[in-house]
Amino acid sequence: MTSPSNASKKRLLFVLLMTVLAIFFLTIRLGFIQIVKGEELKKGALEQWTKGIYINAKRGTIFDRNGKKLAISISSHTVWASPADIKDPVNTAKKVAEVLNLDESEVYEKLIKDTNVIKIKQWISLSETKELRNLNLPGIEIVDDNKRFYPYGEFASHILGFTDIDNNGLYGIEKTFDKYLSGTQGMWVKTEDARGVEMPYGGEKIYDPEDGLNVVLTLDETIQHFAEKYAKKALIDTKAKNVSIIVMEPHTGDVLAMTNMPQYDPNNPREPLDEETKKEWEKLPQEELQKKWYDMWRTFSINDSYEPGSTFKVIVAAAALEENAVQLDTPFYCDGFVTDIPGAVLKCARWYNPHGHQTFEEGLYNSCNVVFVDVGRRLGKENLYKYIKAFGFGEKTGIELTGEQAGIIPVSTDVIKEVNLATMSYGHGIAVTPIQLITAVSAIANGGKLMIPRLVSKLVDNEGNVVKTYEPEVKRQVISESTAKTILKLMEGVVSEGTGSNAYVPGYRVAGKTGTAQKIVDGRYAPGKYIGSFIAIAPADDPKIAVLVIVDEPVGIYYGGSVAAPVAGKLIEETLNYMEVEKKFTEEEKKKFENTEIVPDVRNLTIGEAGRTLTQLGFRYTTESNNIEENSVVIEQFPLAGSKVTKGSIIDLYLDSGYKSENMVIVPDLSGKTKADVVNILDGLGLTYEFEGEGIAVDQTPKPGAEISIDTKVKVVFKNTNDN
Repeated sequence: MTSPSNASKKRLLFVLLMTVLAIFFLTIRLGFIQIVKGEELKKGALEQWTKGIYINAKRGTIFDRNGKKLAISISSHTVWASPADIKDPVNTAKKVAEVLNLDESEVYEKLIKDTNVIKIKQWISLSETKELRNLNLPGIEIVDDNKRFYPYGEFASHILGFTDIDNNGLYGIEKTFDKYLSGTQGMWVKTEDARGVEMPYGGEKIYDPEDGLNVVLTLDETIQHFAEKYAKKALIDTKAKNVSIIVMEPHTGDVLAMTNMPQYDPNNPREPLDEETKKEWEKLPQEELQKKWYDMWRTFSINDSYEPGSTFKVIVAAAALEENAVQLDTPFYCDGFVTDIPGAVLKCARWYNPHGHQTFEEGLYNSCNVVFVDVGRRLGKENLYKYIKAFGFGEKTGIELTGEQAGIIPVSTDVIKEVNLATMSYGHGIAVTPIQLITAVSAIANGGKLMIPRLVSKLVDNEGNVVKTYEPEVKRQVISESTAKTILKLMEGVVSEGTGSNAYVPGYRVAGKTGTAQKIVDGRYAPGKYIGSFIAIAPADDPKIAVLVIVDEPVGIYYGGSVAAPVAGKLIEETLNYMEVEKKFTEEEKKKFENTEIVPDVRNLTIGEAGRTLTQLGFRYTTESNNIEENSVVIEQFPLAGSKVTKGSIIDLYLDSGYKSENMVIVPDLSGKTKADVVNILDGLGLTYEFEGEGIAVDQTPKPGAEISIDTKVKVVFKNTNDN
């Protein structure tokens, strides 16, 4: 056997060397991929294998102080697509578009996008869900979702605000408490290979969302209804630009009601309620349309400032008495004009028939400008400015809503000239917000303590556990308790003897003050444009509520005593009746209203028993219930038990729609009812529910008359009457 030649040996050595070098470099490369780039590549692979679909958390409920649901989340579904799993995007797009009533080309574009998952449509109906699931289309997933719903429509819209399509709070309480209400999103994670087959070691995982916390407001749903009713009536009667009403509990600063008319429906926040306005908006360009939206959402009570006019005189009076600048019997004289200020002539509202000689007390009753110019001079600009700031003007109150304004007051006493001091003394030359004014006047009602207005009392979880509490908070003591009592007595005289007589309520001692001010538009007083207002405290002997009514640009009569005081009087009477505050009639009032009867308590009686009780006492009664049965029970009545009303009055009875036997309930007939009505009925029975569609109820599960346990969910289908 011949030995290998040197040439062969060299070739073998070269091949061996190349092989070793190749193995060496491959080893280095493999190490680099596994060690250096390993985590990055692993992450990329997982991203390719893993498909994650977000599951929205259930947004927390917003309750009124008594547990009424003002904003809820209702069950719905959202359609997602995994483009990589769709083998036939053309056919899939066609079928999905047909079921969901979408543009086929737009669906197709989504199905071919280079992404793991993409949302096709949010909040589909139950029928669409069933139809799409029956098609069993690869790559199309239907995920449980929830939708924000406001069962009372436009009710308290400027307080509640609204959310966007992703359930993020945009305005009102929805915005300011969004981080508590929104909860934490969950995720549905699936691990699949390129063929769409589930990986054996990955599986499918669902990370449950964490529901948001529930917000409990200080708002009282019933008092809010009263306020909205009278605000709407005033808006129509006076043809005003807008009407605002605030009701506050003075000892805590709790806002019991706050309304601004006109309102909007947070379920459709970009559509005006008025059909005529809706048609006008259809023609507007997008930029102008957005401005209209912002104007509609604007909350006058906190977002706008105005000259308070004579309502501000109670603040000036309080400062003057606290500083001993005047006494109740200090004499003044009104000849109709103030002429001794260089370059200015100021006049009283009664310049054509001057008040003449009067005391300070009478000057407040008469709302005399001349008297208060004199009071301002005696007080001095330093003291007046001190109390303006002490009562909270010129700074935000801290109410839990966005966009609050601080109002406009002089930056310092240095800029207050003699004419400025004079006009500020009767509420001109400064600007305040409605929430500032009612908070300041509430300090007069509670012994001189300026409170921070409160709209939210606590946060609770779904088990009812209190997570966070917001206690009433005193900002500062602004006047003494004795001064506060004196001013309260003077304000009572304004109603009983002065310009606020239209707010008089038999049986309740009402303290108040009228205000009328010319509007400032673009920095100048606008001819013929006025704001009429009235601020009130009731009952004056034991304050339970403070009420502010503002009528902006009424047509015709514009004086606060004529357009705002009557509204306040009616609202006070209805609110105090609801709060079961006993009426205390004077001897004169007793003679006038002696033909009265105390309303009996017929709650928890059957309709038959309640009817007999009321008839025997000479009352008539009515009910709007469509399902009156022999065992129908009265769950509420109005007027409330203990109220004094004229004999023969009609008592409204509200009936339970079914009966409860231990934990069982008879399902009521919901057909033809609105969502708000259905929510009221089902809430009253303690049932949970799921809604589909919009409009009026056309179908329900379980059916009417079925006996179910109280933990059974009732599904209700709604349909618009103009749908085919």
